[in-house]
Amino acid sequence: MERRRSLRVRVAAAFALFGGAVALALAAILFFTAHNLNQRLIDESLHAELEDYMARRARNPLSLPPTTASVRGFVATPGDAAGDVPPALAKLTPGSHEIAFDGLNWHAAVADRGGSRYYMLFNEARQQSRERRFLLTLGGGVLAMILFSAIGGWWLAGRVTSPVTALARRVGAATPDGDAPALEKDAGVDEIGALAHAFEHYATRINAFIERERAFTADVSHELRTPLAVIQGAAEVLQADETLSEWQHTRLDRIERAALETSALIAALLALAREDADASARADCDVAKVAREAVEKHRHLVRGKATQVNLDIQATPALAAEKVLLAIVVDNLVRNALAFTESGEITVRVEAGKLLVTDTGKGIGEEDIGRIFQRHYKGSTSQGSGIGLSLVKRICDRYGWEIAIESREGEGTVAELIFGEPAPTVSQRTGVFPGCTSNTV
Repeated sequence: MERRRSLRVRVAAAFALFGGAVALALAAILFFTAHNLNQRLIDESLHAELEDYMARRARNPLSLPPTTASVRGFVATPGDAAGDVPPALAKLTPGSHEIAFDGLNWHAAVADRGGSRYYMLFNEARQQSRERRFLLTLGGGVLAMILFSAIGGWWLAGRVTSPVTALARRVGAATPDGDAPALEKDAGVDEIGALAHAFEHYATRINAFIERERAFTADVSHELRTPLAVIQGAAEVLQADETLSEWQHTRLDRIERAALETSALIAALLALAREDADASARADCDVAKVAREAVEKHRHLVRGKATQVNLDIQATPALAAEKVLLAIVVDNLVRNALAFTESGEITVRVEAGKLLVTDTGKGIGEEDIGRIFQRHYKGSTSQGSGIGLSLVKRICDRYGWEIAIESREGEGTVAELIFGEPAPTVSQRTGVFPGCTSNTV
């Protein structure tokens, strides 16, 4: 999920943007208003100067037009055509104009009177310089407004969000093992009070749920394990009865295996239900021993099949994990290989950092390979409950192991359990898988 900035920063940024937008709009209005006003004043002053010169020339035909740094005048009489009027001015018609000549920008006023055409120019260089300075002043004002808005927004956001921050600290300090935090006692009747009430009500429900879960876990641990122990004991006693037939002994074997597997599954589920793993149970777990026990436990699945089971121990890694959970993972991988291989070869190989289970069975179809770790997904050919591989995934996620399944339908499957650095996700892959050298046991 994308990390979001704190509420205080966002409020301060919103204030800064709003203040900057308002200041920029006001600055634009002021600048264009001042510019238009200056243009109107220049135009009125220039026309007044033009009227004054035309009046003086009417009284004295030899009167010369003004020539200063800011104002210049020209006159074109019918006798001398354009006279000394520059070509850029000669083509202008009566009225107001903006022109450029001699490398300067000029505001021009043109009028006809007594058969002559009069030109009056105003040098806009100084006016443009003043407008630039005014524009820089407005820009500085906009930046100052943004800064003051950000500072004011930061201060105001701190005042506004302080109750929320205090509430968040109190909620964060609450633990699942403690009582529901009393959040409403210091809260008012505003929105913060409503939020505190909602949190307190939710925490109360969570604590009640945790208590129910703990009671359920304790009941399951006792109420299910006890009858399973009775079933196992009864099966062992009946196995010692020599009067039973081979068919009856086979059925007793199935009952005993089912009781053992159910007991191991209950132990695994209870271990996963604990928030923290039991440190005493995380002694060094011998992967090779677990693999050997898994092969022997499920070897009955290949009875009557033309299948060879191999155990290849190349290393004896020891993991800091609960043996019951590792056994659940290995048992599932081995059981699946033995159950879905009608003929050929099955190899369980233990290496220094991983365990591989390779089979030449029916394989997994492309429509199933991407969903094999989903809870209750059984696939198109499986007859199980669909919790085996999903449980394997949960255990691997718990310890940071990586489980990878490579398969080709009709050719076989390779399951690779890697005891290395924690993987970001459990991977599922299809394609050609490598062969392995096996030692038959």
